[in-house]
Amino acid sequence: MVANEGPARGAAASAGDTPARPAGELLLRTLAMPADANPAGDIFGGWIMSQMDIAGSLLAREVAGGRVVTVAVDGMSFVSPVGVGDVVCCYGTCARIGHTSVTVSLELWVRTTNAESGGMHPQRRLVTRAHYVYVHVSPEGRPVPLPADASLRAKAGTGAASAGCL
Repeated sequence: MVANEGPARGAAASAGDTPARPAGELLLRTLAMPADANPAGDIFGGWIMSQMDIAGSLLAREVAGGRVVTVAVDGMSFVSPVGVGDVVCCYGTCARIGHTSVTVSLELWVRTTNAESGGMHPQRRLVTRAHYVYVHVSPEGRPVPLPADASLRAKAGTGAASAGCL
């Protein structure tokens, strides 16, 4: 999906504007592991950012039809912690298509299970959201224009279930 306008600046998540459901397609799903946590069991923010970057780059690469590099991340605030054992899900949409760049709007959600109920009552909550900007580059690493059908590719989307199936 492509929005006609560019991303809103300062679009970081806040407790007051937490949506009930994720926006966009599921781009990545993984499990938070002990190696990614501090001694208290909280997952490092840098690991969260890297998972979002991976997810966003999958969509941007499909839109660009080739190699992309991350050039910017717009305002990120963490509104909820991620713990060891949480299922981490990154959702995204193509927010803007430029001449050489693709802006991807990303949300990271976690799914936790209530251990007392045997995991039968999972809870989902927003952790953070941000806009990641990727630039389409040549094999030499120089910016190159996006293909003429980039907008069509963005509208088609590329969820985790259909990645690479354009």
